[in-house]
Amino acid sequence: MRSIWKGAISFGLVTIPVKLYSATEERDVAFHQVHREDGGRIRYKRVCTVDGEEVPYSDVAKGYELPTGEMVVLTDEDFADLPLSTSRRIDVLQFTPAEQVDPIYFAKSYYLEPEDTGAKPYVLLRDALERSGQVAVVKIALRQRESLATLRVREGVFVLETMLWPDEIRTPDFPFLDEDVKVRPQELTMAESLIDTMSGDFDPADYKDAYREALQAVIDAKVEGREVVRPEVPEEEPAAADLLSALRASVEAAKRGRDEGDGGKGGEKPSAEKPAKKSTGKKTQAKGRSRKSA
Repeated sequence: MRSIWKGAISFGLVTIPVKLYSATEERDVAFHQVHREDGGRIRYKRVCTVDGEEVPYSDVAKGYELPTGEMVVLTDEDFADLPLSTSRRIDVLQFTPAEQVDPIYFAKSYYLEPEDTGAKPYVLLRDALERSGQVAVVKIALRQRESLATLRVREGVFVLETMLWPDEIRTPDFPFLDEDVKVRPQELTMAESLIDTMSGDFDPADYKDAYREALQAVIDAKVEGREVVRPEVPEEEPAAADLLSALRASVEAAKRGRDEGDGGKGGEKPSAEKPAKKSTGKKTQAKGRSRKSA
């Protein structure tokens, strides 16, 4: 891996020099835009909407559009003069229980590696944080953006997870939250039974990206001049008459799938292979809890 940032964790009077690495990478199949007739790559030009001239990259700047439509042009010097106290620091602000940080705030994950001179204080903070059972709330500036983040320990290494700011989280203002949607006790019991039947220890290796595998198979077939084999689409089962029947059938299907899985069959978990039937019946009204969006 190649580091993308160098700085230091600032923890009280302790400074820990570290390097930052991306902890994740996308595995999607990459495509280029091409001309359908001959496969030639499509190129785009940077053209100014005012004079119609092509603009070299060296003359491209960032602009902020005002409500009036006017554009404020910002230069690299404008960004360089911004007061980012955390430009090369990861400032530890506080420590807090991990469950108090809603995962919706997380944006991207990074690994932190200590520089040679920072190994001992790195291990000291790592072990102390791990024993505390908490996460560190920190502030860091990356790519001209200051972010909150958390520090936690994973496999002996600090993982820094950048966070969105509170005003970047949308409020789920959905009409049904203000409605008195009612659920019958039998439906709730059956739903809980389905959850219990499908419960288990999470192992991401149990699942696969079926779409990506099928897409790669299509590409490989075209490269080798073979006939493209269309993946089989499982037949849809008839929909249950009502919600309770759908839940009951789902529980039975999950139990059968789990029994088959225990019989030695590998691959994906049964619950992922056989989804619950959809209900086309009328919604059942039963007293439940209504809540308004925050």
